[in-house]
Amino acid sequence: MPNLIPALPEIFLAVAAMALLMAGVFLNPQTASRNVSYTSAGVLVVTIAIVGLVTDGTATTFGGAFITDTFAVFVKALILIATAVAVIMSREYLEQNGIFRFEFPVLMVLAALGMMMMVSANDMIALYLGLELQSLSLYVIASFQRESTRSAEAGLKYFVLGALSSGLLLYGISLVYGFSGTTGFDKLAGLFIGGDAPVGVIVGLVFILAGFAFKVSAVPFHMWTPDVYEGAPTPVTAFFAVAPKIAALALMTRTMVGAFGDLGAEWSQVIIFVSIASMILGAFAAINQKNIKRLMAYSSIGHMGYALIGLAVAGAADDAVTRSDGLQGLLVYLAIYMFMNIGTFACILLMRRNNRMVEGIDDLAGLSKTNPAMAFVLAAFMFSMAGIPPLAGFFGKLYIFLAAVEAELFALAIIGVLSSVVAAFYYIRIVKVMYFDDPEEAFDKPISREMKAVLIVTGAVVLLFIVYPLPILSGASLATAALMPG
Repeated sequence: MPNLIPALPEIFLAVAAMALLMAGVFLNPQTASRNVSYTSAGVLVVTIAIVGLVTDGTATTFGGAFITDTFAVFVKALILIATAVAVIMSREYLEQNGIFRFEFPVLMVLAALGMMMMVSANDMIALYLGLELQSLSLYVIASFQRESTRSAEAGLKYFVLGALSSGLLLYGISLVYGFSGTTGFDKLAGLFIGGDAPVGVIVGLVFILAGFAFKVSAVPFHMWTPDVYEGAPTPVTAFFAVAPKIAALALMTRTMVGAFGDLGAEWSQVIIFVSIASMILGAFAAINQKNIKRLMAYSSIGHMGYALIGLAVAGAADDAVTRSDGLQGLLVYLAIYMFMNIGTFACILLMRRNNRMVEGIDDLAGLSKTNPAMAFVLAAFMFSMAGIPPLAGFFGKLYIFLAAVEAELFALAIIGVLSSVVAAFYYIRIVKVMYFDDPEEAFDKPISREMKAVLIVTGAVVLLFIVYPLPILSGASLATAALMPG
């Protein structure tokens, strides 16, 4: 029997998901959705505690295919927090739209399980299993509102393009295996010491990166993002914008740095191109958007471009200190990105008139007069995403751009700063609409206690990060040390 302690959080989450599925079948349909939602959120919180308790240094199991370390702990904590908050935010939305299906939170729990397996993957096969478990759950969630043609269309587009990306990823894995004879990350790292690798491995790496780029919605594999974000139910869009992106970037980081670290000169060129293209498209394509969910889709594409700068530094830098700074900047950016996006989508979920969701940016007109507290919090999130000091988003970009300068990737840093300036236009335009346009009809009230709590916590992190940044900074530092012990 393998040592199951390192995989205990995943085992617990899998068993809990099956138990919730069984319980939901026997509960009253009207109460099952609410009870399973709250229980799912509780299960995810308990899993966070288990993740912290069972991790003591680096440990592997299942023949080295599964690894747990402080890098995995940091990223899993972000994933589980994002999923738990998404489950809580979705409960009210489902009830208001007459959707009493307990399967929804269970699917989110299973998606979180897949993401945790992705983060702990130490083998190409384990990587693919985790990725597909996450993806299969997300395909169903995207089209969960079956009576809505937009939701069905979003799910179908995501499924078709997701199948294409899985094919690219599998082809890349088969090339790497064919030219190296192994799929284990540790063995792959030992084969390419000195940076020498067959051409087939390099080609395989390009296909693997193409599959990863789809999962993080990076250019040129971003085409599904605006349509899926707009068509999927708003809580699903909030979930898509945060947890899967964090998991996929963490998986990309572990794969590239852990298995192919000595080939950084080759794969960093692809990362640099994808990063630049994502930042530019995210900055310019969102300018003319009228729907706030589509705007957030292009915003997330841009943010993934900024985050990828950290990974580019980890591949292109000459010294270990600079590479570590790049990875630490990436992890700090992901943590801040999570809080900014969860808070923003909580505000979008509160955009209801006459018990009906509205999604136009113009619907926010005069919000400062009809709901000043919500306008203030949303303005803080917009300024933070634009990178305005002293908010958290400014420090996320600062760490990333400083790492790029240290690695002498000056063009990457300059393009990042300029695209950030362009993107500030559409973020600040939302603030202008809220504070200077004539008021529209007020949004529905009252706001539930759960949504108030989400807005207060995320707003406090964004506003007060400068006062007490230690938890995120120290966690990112320890996670980086686990991934790059040298």
